[in-house]
Amino acid sequence: MHKHVEWDDPGADSVMRHFEKDPSGHSDPGPGDILSARHEGVVVRVRVEAYVDGTSIGEVVALIATDNGRRMKSHGKLALGDTVRLPDASRALEPQPGSAEDDDEPPEDQ
Repeated sequence: MHKHVEWDDPGADSVMRHFEKDPSGHSDPGPGDILSARHEGVVVRVRVEAYVDGTSIGEVVALIATDNGRRMKSHGKLALGDTVRLPDASRALEPQPGSAEDDDEPPEDQ
């Protein structure tokens, strides 16, 4: 049984939006692939076990704080080892180290 997760909207970091520009670089995830999404501001990595109708089903293998890169065993009701469903629309590119959390805001030095 999978755990229900309310994924954060990936916004500008949407994997699907990124590949709209270059669809040849995108393929459906398969078993063993690692995907990323965001849940309550934390990066969640999921190891795919199955892919059905635009949704990956897999195990949570990492929970990473976006502000400092710290790895966690749990965050809220989500924990390492949980099985979750991750729709393609919720997949997100991971933030670059030291990048601003909100891409809509200009850097502080401008």
